Amino acid sequence: MPESFDGGCACGHVRYRMQDTPFTVHGCHCRWCQRQSGSAFAINAVIESDRVVLLAGAVEETMIPSPGGKGQLMVRCPKCQVTVWSHYFFGGYREAFKFIRVGTLDDPDRFPPDIHIYTSTKQPWVVLPPDANVHEEYYDAKEHFSPESLERRAAVLKTATRNMEE
Repeated sequence: MPESFDGGCACGHVRYRMQDTPFTVHGCHCRWCQRQSGSAFAINAVIESDRVVLLAGAVEETMIPSPGGKGQLMVRCPKCQVTVWSHYFFGGYREAFKFIRVGTLDDPDRFPPDIHIYTSTKQPWVVLPPDANVHEEYYDAKEHFSPESLERRAAVLKTATRNMEE
C-alpha cells in the first residue's frame, strides 16, 4: 500500500492528502516561479491528480499568466490565499497532474528536488549541490524519470482527456 502525505494552507482551512509519493519533484528556478512564490525558486511535487484528496475546506482557482501564454491554474485557500497546488499546461493535459507546493506539506523535508530546472535564470547566490540534477531549461522526462515514474505518467496520459482548446 502506498504511503500518504498530508498538507494544507497556512490558516488550516484547506487540508489535503497525497495518496502516493510524487513521481518527480522539481526545483524550478524560472523567473515566473520566483515572482509567483516571492522566493528564489518553487518546489513542486508532481503527482497524478486522482491521487490527491481534499480532506477539508474548499479551494478557489485562479488563472494566471505563464510564459507560454496558456496560463497556469493556481489552486488556493480562499481565506489565507496560500497556493496549495497548481495545474500547468502539460502537453495539453492541464488537470491530469497536480503540482503540489512542497512547502504546504506537513513534512516538506521528505521531498527535496529530484531535478532543478530553468537554472539559467536562478538567482546567482543560490548554490546547488555538486551532485544535483541541474538543467538550464526543461528536460526530457524519458531521460530523467525512473521506469516506475514513466509508467505512472504514461498511464495518466493514456486515460486523460486532452484539453484541445489549449
